[in-house]
Amino acid sequence: MNRSNLKNAERYFFSSSSLPALFASAKFLFSDSNQRKPPLSDHGSTWLCHRFATRNALIFKSPLNRQQDRFFSGTRVALTVSDLHAEPFPNDSTGQRITRSGRIDAQNALLDYLHVTRGLPFMDAEHISKNSPEFLQRILEKIGNEHDVGRSLTRYLRYHPINEFEPFFESLGLKPLEIQPLLPRNLMFLNDDDVLLENYHTLCNYGVPRRKIGKMYKEGTEIFRYDLGVLHSKLCAYEELWLSKSTIIKLVTCCPTLLVGGVNANFHKVVGKLKSLGIELDCIRGCLSDKKSYNWKWILGMLNFLDGITELSSLVRNNPNFVFDDSGKKIYILVAILLKLGLRKPNILVLFAKYPQILDGNFTKKLLQSVHFLAEIGMPRDDIGSILSSHAQVLGSCSCKKPDAVLASLNISDVRLCEIIKEDPSQFGTLVSSKKVDVLVPSKIKGHFLQEKTDFLMKLGFIENSDEMAKALSKFVGRGDKLQKRFDFLVNAGLDCNSITQMLKVVPAILNQSTDTLGKKIDYLLNHLGYSIESLVQFPGFLCYSIEKMKLRFTMHAWIKERKIISSRKNRKIGRSNVALSTILSCSDKRFVKSVVSLHPDGPNEWEKLKNSFAS
Repeated sequence: MNRSNLKNAERYFFSSSSLPALFASAKFLFSDSNQRKPPLSDHGSTWLCHRFATRNALIFKSPLNRQQDRFFSGTRVALTVSDLHAEPFPNDSTGQRITRSGRIDAQNALLDYLHVTRGLPFMDAEHISKNSPEFLQRILEKIGNEHDVGRSLTRYLRYHPINEFEPFFESLGLKPLEIQPLLPRNLMFLNDDDVLLENYHTLCNYGVPRRKIGKMYKEGTEIFRYDLGVLHSKLCAYEELWLSKSTIIKLVTCCPTLLVGGVNANFHKVVGKLKSLGIELDCIRGCLSDKKSYNWKWILGMLNFLDGITELSSLVRNNPNFVFDDSGKKIYILVAILLKLGLRKPNILVLFAKYPQILDGNFTKKLLQSVHFLAEIGMPRDDIGSILSSHAQVLGSCSCKKPDAVLASLNISDVRLCEIIKEDPSQFGTLVSSKKVDVLVPSKIKGHFLQEKTDFLMKLGFIENSDEMAKALSKFVGRGDKLQKRFDFLVNAGLDCNSITQMLKVVPAILNQSTDTLGKKIDYLLNHLGYSIESLVQFPGFLCYSIEKMKLRFTMHAWIKERKIISSRKNRKIGRSNVALSTILSCSDKRFVKSVVSLHPDGPNEWEKLKNSFAS
């Protein structure tokens, strides 16, 4: 890709002359660098123990800490039993694993220390103690293989105060290797940094999940140095853009820099641009991910470039993911490639409007591979551009093997391969795909039945002749008209088309059932269990379980609930009236018996009676 084409693409996207060096190549599409950092050091307690010798022990008798000699059992009820799926801690110093009850005792001891001894609010102390397993493990390794873990840890903490910022940051979702650079140099106790805690509580009270705040601290530390009331005012400023609180929470966890300074100007323009298209950001917030970062300048530039498409509003509604995917970087690289191949902006916009699927998923990455493949076998640039214009969806829908491997398997020259592809570009995927040819073209399904099925899958967002289409053809059983009938049945049941599409991509087997079977399962969900139809979006696999298994599991669960024995924290999740469908159905029979049936002494007998009843 020469410099002139990059400059042309830059001029189309942005008014500024500066361009990140990242876009000098397409390497960002393939990079996966993982740099290792030095291990986290436990320097806090070492510093304090060195600083305060035994003779100065009176310093710990301040009003805040004077109760530390007690064995605090009053708060221990907060952590009576752990989550059903939690794993015990490994103890590397002894080669043994800390038992589940030992872990609970350790969490209780840390809770007592943070709340009663150190004076942290109970909610903060509880969250830290339950969500800092790595820190607790390191402390337990120092204690050794003690029989009473809780009492031993209480005694250890009495004489070895900890750096509270370590478990605090871990409880916010940060990994141990990420914590080291963030530790304050001259502080050990959280209460000594009241500014940090004030801003932390502001985010918690606003509704930001605590486990998401770590990313915010890592990427925008200055957010936590604001004076009283400043952070809340910044959050309220985004509400003035007519954004819902849920959307604002999603935005600030994905892009914490939005809270640095005033309202981000580029973000404001993006919201305005979407509104001018009749699209509210609240409607597409599901496309945002807190595992990614977003550059609003690039997103704005990409939207401005696509402004020439007459159906841009429809394009965004049907393919909202492309707006935020890599902040428009993939679209920029795609434009640069098209410019290099001789296409002009009007032609590019027509291409996007004609094939909107190319803006979604991994299309750009696969398109790059296909273009490189054609260049390596010696196809002229003009011919590549022509094929790209007419068969863009084919080139961007398959993963290519190396040219040498393709030529060897077909036993032809590169010149002959170029001629074959130019004669019929639609065969490109079949010739060069890394998938087996017989998978791409199933032999058992022929004629119009295959076309009907293909048309149906294309409506769901699959691209013709793509690897994904080949997999889908093998997973969806039945003719296209039958699949469409079952799809329409789910729509009439109350699910929207987008939700059904996402459900089918996760669990294709849903449509392999008759409408009668689907109707019975949905009726049982709504009228017998009392769940909403939207609960299927969170757990689409519900529709793949047999009706007998559903009735057996949920009847047993109801029997347990009627006995009102689910009072401990361990079983509270099972006892909720709105217990997740996956909690009841997804576990094995052995796990279900252990976690539900065995909660009552007569549970196993009732379980056997129910099994015999439903089997007959």
